[in-house]
Amino acid sequence: MSSPAQQALVIAFDGIEEVEALATVDVLRRAGIKTTIASVCGKPTVTGRNQISFATDATLASVENEAFDLVVLPGGPGVLELLDNPQVAKILARQDAANRPLAAICAAPKVLAKHGILDDRQATAHQSVRSELPHPSDASTVEDQHIVTSQGVGTVLEFALALVRRLKGEPAANEIAASIHFQKG
Repeated sequence: MSSPAQQALVIAFDGIEEVEALATVDVLRRAGIKTTIASVCGKPTVTGRNQISFATDATLASVENEAFDLVVLPGGPGVLELLDNPQVAKILARQDAANRPLAAICAAPKVLAKHGILDDRQATAHQSVRSELPHPSDASTVEDQHIVTSQGVGTVLEFALALVRRLKGEPAANEIAASIHFQKG
């Protein structure tokens, strides 16, 4: 009997950094992780910071009570709209309390910090917001307990592969890295 597929939630919003969202979704799906892109704004599409629009799978309201093995916050200027969003706060708090992986890239670690999730954890972010983190790191990707953070578009493949490693293990992450010709450094 096979185990159920692991499930990830990627929270999408207008003003999202398209590459961070879609590259992460691509790598997670390559690993066989059922990944749902959920729109905060309730529309079937979101438009990113570079005016690239893409379809979402669901609205955040329709999945906010589901349990996920991983929750991902891409960055981009629109992430500031998430700081005071009660649905996002509820999802992040539940994920953190259950010690299930939470991931944020670019400016999105600022959202985790706002909700106290980074109070006792080291994290990284885009240089424009890194100083706002309680325990900032200059590393490109940081893993501290069940939290994974990364700096931005230039580190997104490293970030996504770290998420695969957490859910599927090192061999799966290495296999995907080889298949996409990813070489760190």
